[in-house]
Amino acid sequence: MTHRLTIQYDTPADPEAFDKRYFEQHVPLVRPLPGLRGVSFSKPRGLGGVAPYLVAELDFDDANALKAALKSPEMAAVGADAETLPATRVMFTGEVVGAD
Repeated sequence: MTHRLTIQYDTPADPEAFDKRYFEQHVPLVRPLPGLRGVSFSKPRGLGGVAPYLVAELDFDDANALKAALKSPEMAAVGADAETLPATRVMFTGEVVGAD
């Protein structure tokens, strides 16, 4: 079953600068992750609550592929770069239990 790493970012102080930095420098580090099957980015809008500014979803074939990616040198580079991003983030993983 597909496993997903989801990263939610709070609204940064300068959204335009964050987007430029994120999509031009950070995302290119994500794409070569071993076992990465797909990646998507969205900017949700809250319906009566506070939504994150940006959500990144990284899909892997299964839990083992995700675990291997999390331990890879490529992910170490992604993580080091993420520490320099000007936004607070929350990360979680899980099995995708339904999709069309």
